[in-house]
Amino acid sequence: MAKAKIFSGICGFTTEVETEANGRVCNIKIESECEDIRKLAENLTEVDPFNEISFRRGMPKVYEMGQKYCAHAACPVPVGIIKAVEIASGLALPEDVKIELSK
Repeated sequence: MAKAKIFSGICGFTTEVETEANGRVCNIKIESECEDIRKLAENLTEVDPFNEISFRRGMPKVYEMGQKYCAHAACPVPVGIIKAVEIASGLALPEDVKIELSK
């Protein structure tokens, strides 16, 4: 199992993701303060981890759902979901990701 707590930035919304590998799929549970991400969560309950880790196999399902439900292209939630899927599936080690922004 892997968890991600995603602080999305200026919108102020927090999203919590819990993923668990189950054979060739990874189950996903998402709780969010963002209405768009809650809609995404209703339609994204499992993925094939190997299809999520590379664009070479086509568009990852997480990004397809992000495009469909999330209006903001720079939203960090989809990448946070994929990172949690990677970790739960043993395809990556847990390490925090950070983007520092300034003007």
